[in-house]
Amino acid sequence: MTQFDDKIEAVKNYLIGLQDDICAQLAAEDGTKDFIVDSWEREGEEGAMGLTGGGRSRVLEAGGVIEKGGVNFSHVRGKTLPASATAHRPELAGRSFQALGVSLVIHPKNPYIPTSHANVRLFMAEKPGEEPVWWFGGGFDLTPYYPFDEDVKHWHQTSKQACELFGEEIYPKYKQWCDEYFFLKHRNETRGVGGLFYDDLNDWDFDTCFAFMRSVGDHFIKAYRPIVAKRKSMDYGEREREFQLYRRGRYAEFNLVFDRGTLFGLQTGGRTESILMSMPPLASWKYDYHPDPGTPEAKLYDYLTPRDWLNE
Repeated sequence: MTQFDDKIEAVKNYLIGLQDDICAQLAAEDGTKDFIVDSWEREGEEGAMGLTGGGRSRVLEAGGVIEKGGVNFSHVRGKTLPASATAHRPELAGRSFQALGVSLVIHPKNPYIPTSHANVRLFMAEKPGEEPVWWFGGGFDLTPYYPFDEDVKHWHQTSKQACELFGEEIYPKYKQWCDEYFFLKHRNETRGVGGLFYDDLNDWDFDTCFAFMRSVGDHFIKAYRPIVAKRKSMDYGEREREFQLYRRGRYAEFNLVFDRGTLFGLQTGGRTESILMSMPPLASWKYDYHPDPGTPEAKLYDYLTPRDWLNE
């Protein structure tokens, strides 16, 4: 094994353990169901950029708390980087690649529990006779329907804690990147209340970048599980459910129009079931809907713009 083979193996082992830990904690919070395990392998296919590799999708549906949750691990190789991966790095066009990561989206049943997303990943672009070019990416973000200040502040405080060992400038930098990335331009609103987002991370040496990835991955469940525990027993009715489904439509719009991970998976001919497991089980669209002023539904729109949550 080469030096980088050892490093990739270490990243892979961490990611599989992270997937198991997150699933165990969320299943315990749900209390009625566990995540099923769907392991998969694939060989290169014509027209699919020679994609090989495999992964393990873990999905929980129709639980007591989680209506649909997916936590996916994958490690794939391809002959050529797709356009979505070289848009910001045109010099890498034509290289083969490896990509491994964990990506998850949790859609709770209760409208008072926010939807959450997290992703941590490593990319490696390779060319014979040259050192591989590697970078890390990931983050996590929160999409409430009926937001609570204490939940949002807890989320961002935990986000900040994930970054503290790596420099005081890291949290505000990656918080801003998250606000800018998870933005629906055609709606002129953020997808939720943000969190962290980073990509193309190779500013430090490999081991430090890997340590940052682990910190982000480990802090997701610390940020999310207390919110689930606090809100899962709140009473709700048809009104709250209808608004939740309407706002889930925004989530679907972002994932299908803007999300780079979705585009990467589809452009490489990836496994469709795993790529689209982030979609909500139910969603709705209403023509020109606007909540009445002063209602709990109208309150959400005050949160869909970047704010300094820890200093307000």
